Amino acid sequence: MADRICDVIVIGAGTAGLKAYKAATARGADTVIIECGPGGSTCTRVGCMPSKLLIAAARAAHQARGSDLFGVRTGPVEIDAAAMWARVHRERDRFVASVLDDYHAIPPAHVVHGTAQFDGPDVVCVGDERIVACRGIVIATGARPIVPDSLDAVRDLVHTHETIFERDTLPGRMAVLGAGPLGLELAQAFARLGVQVCLFDPGETLGGLSDPAANQAAIAAIGGEIDLHLGVEAKAERAGNHAKLTWDGGECEVDLILAATGRKPALEALELKWTGIELDDKGVPLFDEASRRCGHSRIFIAGDANAWRPVLHEAARGGQIAGDVAAGGSPRRPLPALAIAFTEPSIVQVGTDFGDLPDDARIGCAKVCDNGRATADGHDAGMVRLYGNATGKLIGASIVAPEGEHLGHLVALAIDRGLDAATFADEAWYHPTLEELLQSAARDLAGIKE
Repeated sequence: MADRICDVIVIGAGTAGLKAYKAATARGADTVIIECGPGGSTCTRVGCMPSKLLIAAARAAHQARGSDLFGVRTGPVEIDAAAMWARVHRERDRFVASVLDDYHAIPPAHVVHGTAQFDGPDVVCVGDERIVACRGIVIATGARPIVPDSLDAVRDLVHTHETIFERDTLPGRMAVLGAGPLGLELAQAFARLGVQVCLFDPGETLGGLSDPAANQAAIAAIGGEIDLHLGVEAKAERAGNHAKLTWDGGECEVDLILAATGRKPALEALELKWTGIELDDKGVPLFDEASRRCGHSRIFIAGDANAWRPVLHEAARGGQIAGDVAAGGSPRRPLPALAIAFTEPSIVQVGTDFGDLPDDARIGCAKVCDNGRATADGHDAGMVRLYGNATGKLIGASIVAPEGEHLGHLVALAIDRGLDAATFADEAWYHPTLEELLQSAARDLAGIKE
């Protein structure tokens, strides 16, 4: 069989892959997309969207239980698990269908179904078919959840984010392994839905926070809803139809375990050894952040496959950049990092991480309990920590605050525009709003007396 010749090959039809395909074809490149599954994004199927649907149900239950604070009597709150899950599944499927519309709109002649393997730096094989790319190849194969071997004894009771949303009942007791954004979000959501939740992590931080003050604020705010066990290693064994977890200082039995212990780029099947590109110690290609190009090759990598900022907006932007550059476009500037855990209060990190701050960095702080709007809404936990360099230019933030996602976007925009703390503090800040927390923190950073 003769080789198939094209301009650009895209491996994977998730968020990054579909964006890469569109960007490459927009430049007139003859582009082939290879997909080994049903297509569609992790976000819509088993990530962002089903989790937010579950969180929305949990928030409604939590607000109903807490309405006494405002003199509003609701009576006992009952969770109709079947109805709750039905909405999660219905809306999730609608989101998936929307993404699949883009996938199915690709002309069939440009879609190859099967598992891709490299056979050189510009050749990809799918079964017996060899496809040669004249301009570039974009790797957008995504990532898969990691399930520790230590859970083998209770594997049938273990869920990951790829399976937890297929349920139609709620467990009585569950353990969550991993205090990153995913584990933390789902732990709080299930707790608010009436599940007894214990969360374990060998580290001491919540949501990836490296700022000690912000981390303590998060622990204080969220620890009242979840049985937190930080800095411990939990071991699992079978106890009849349940799993028994033991750790230094305690034990518990649960109906199921959610493994939120990280995700690994799905690269094994690609046979990257035939590409000649340089890999890191975990087997992930090294790449340029502005172009997503791997070294000096014509291979690009985008989305969760590159293990760099594994969030949807970065996957979409990365796929667009990779497809565009592969087809002859120019690199684009990296945007400030923005990571959000949709807990309550939200946990948000923007720009330079606390652990990477320069020695002469400045920090401004504002406490949620001092904000008028937060007090009116019944919130008093959390803080905003703004980071500036020696001249006061904004470089990062750690935020633990109600609706912190909105505050994080404003900080990201300010960093991208190169604002200093004094200028940021002098913008229009409406009263009373949660956004005033940013003004207070910026004034503190700039040394401005209120």
